[in-house]
Amino acid sequence: MNIQLGRLRALLEARQIRLEVDEAALNWLGEAGYDPVYGARPLKRVLQRSVQDHLATMLLEGSVHDGDIVRLGADSDGLTFSSGRAETLEAA
Repeated sequence: MNIQLGRLRALLEARQIRLEVDEAALNWLGEAGYDPVYGARPLKRVLQRSVQDHLATMLLEGSVHDGDIVRLGADSDGLTFSSGRAETLEAA
């Protein structure tokens, strides 16, 4: 999973966007991206559909800007996304 997240982080790095993923999100992705028959192979697709596509939408809508931090978490409803300027999120 770290390899796939590293690839996504590299894409975001070009726009100086930092992706922070908490333990709950890692667990959610691990469960959603695992299949008893295929192992972790579906993980790439889950990351693309659940994270990368959502981030692309956020960028297009203007809710994420260059230099922002995007925090990825999870709750009982699924993945959660929050974003903001580094100084604002770090102060919180």
